[in-house]
Amino acid sequence: MTYVAAENRHESMPYRRVGQSGLQLPAVSLGLWHNFGDDKPFETQRAILRRAFDLGVTHFDLANNYGPPYGSAETNFGRHFRDDFRPYRDQLVISSKAGYDMWPGPYGNWGSRKYLLSSLDQSLERMGLDYVDIFYSHRPDPETPLEETMGALDTAVRSGRALYAGISSYSPEKTIEAARILREMGTPLLIHQPSYSMLNRWVEEGEPDLFAALDDVGAGSIAFSPLAQGLLTNKYLNGVPEDSRAAAGKSLDPSQLSEENLNRVRGLNSIAESRGQSLAQMAIAWVLRSRNGASPITSALIGASSVKQLEDSLAAVNNLEFTPDELRRIDEYAVDSKINLWAAALDA
Repeated sequence: MTYVAAENRHESMPYRRVGQSGLQLPAVSLGLWHNFGDDKPFETQRAILRRAFDLGVTHFDLANNYGPPYGSAETNFGRHFRDDFRPYRDQLVISSKAGYDMWPGPYGNWGSRKYLLSSLDQSLERMGLDYVDIFYSHRPDPETPLEETMGALDTAVRSGRALYAGISSYSPEKTIEAARILREMGTPLLIHQPSYSMLNRWVEEGEPDLFAALDDVGAGSIAFSPLAQGLLTNKYLNGVPEDSRAAAGKSLDPSQLSEENLNRVRGLNSIAESRGQSLAQMAIAWVLRSRNGASPITSALIGASSVKQLEDSLAAVNNLEFTPDELRRIDEYAVDSKINLWAAALDA
């Protein structure tokens, strides 16, 4: 049956401006890191994408190596785009990234001009797109001059293969430097994609911290893993389910499920219940909260393995406000818990 998007799809989702740009993103975006490779039923993927768009999610985030196997999330998304979303292309923000291992040899990893632009061309071919809205350097490369990596992003934009340039997992200092290089080339830095959650608060550390750096350069931010790879859900309150990421060894190491961390999760779950939210909903709302009178996070990037899980997460936008007392109580449990899988990139 031909897909027709819900007419009221923009009514329940708030949209936020990205830094000082003209682009707006939904408060909650959908990432295809997991659940869109060849290991997941195609019809389940279709149902999630359709429901997300019907609920106002206009931003789908990918990367070259999402799968498994590498590239399959983009290939599968390309089929969904062709079948369902092509008429809505101008209403969608589609992003991709390159920076992690993708193909064998010296040209399939990190941040060289050759790798980034070759990868972008391959991503466009897999998805059947003329351009992506945002193209990211997925991580900093300690061996490649930052000028070369940013120059590749500039070329991507100037060539029309991308509309905007982004970076992910860059330190505040490297973010400021990357933005300066891009600005001098005439392609402003649009957005930074950091990991951020109640148990992974590195973006608030340092002088300047990442939020201050982004404010200084006029860029926005989209937080990935706001649910701490699934830890900030009710899934692990009573052990490790057989179908969980931790049991499968996918991005959540069982060692992170220490009793100390689980006690923090249980404390946060109690606060969420008092707010009338699931823990996942509160975790997403917390990432999107105001900080010093403003909301430094433009969008929270979630994953979903089912329509039910998607709907639960998106319902976070129904209550994004916190009282000072709630924030104080949350801070008793929301402490950095050494679960940042991407910390090594910050030292590059």
